[in-house]
Amino acid sequence: MSLAEKIKVLIVDDQVTSRLLLSDALTQLGFKQITAAGDGEQGLKIMEQQPHHLVISDFNMPKMDGLGFLHAVRANPTLKKAAFIILTAQGDRALVQKAAQLGANNVLAKPFTIYKMRAAIEAVFGSLK
Repeated sequence: MSLAEKIKVLIVDDQVTSRLLLSDALTQLGFKQITAAGDGEQGLKIMEQQPHHLVISDFNMPKMDGLGFLHAVRANPTLKKAAFIILTAQGDRALVQKAAQLGANNVLAKPFTIYKMRAAIEAVFGSLK
């Protein structure tokens, strides 16, 4: 069994198309356990019910944005060990720095390629093979 098959992934993005693209890319990389949420509030509820190993979350979302969600995950002793990758279309260095300060493990810029996604995940977990 590959590492990718063992990792539970939570995708948090308010755009259905983005969630589908992320899920498809993750599936191509060998991930089997993929859950999706439409905003940080829903993502946090899912994480509290069943912690995931990896969260890939967009910055801009209604209700609870990516930074708020990251902060809530890192503040929860049960969830804080989850790897967290922020997904952004913005080149805003201040937001990227804030995400790093809050404990993001990596940043993945939109539009992404499957190779960039693999690199972002492997930078956190090591080889997925």
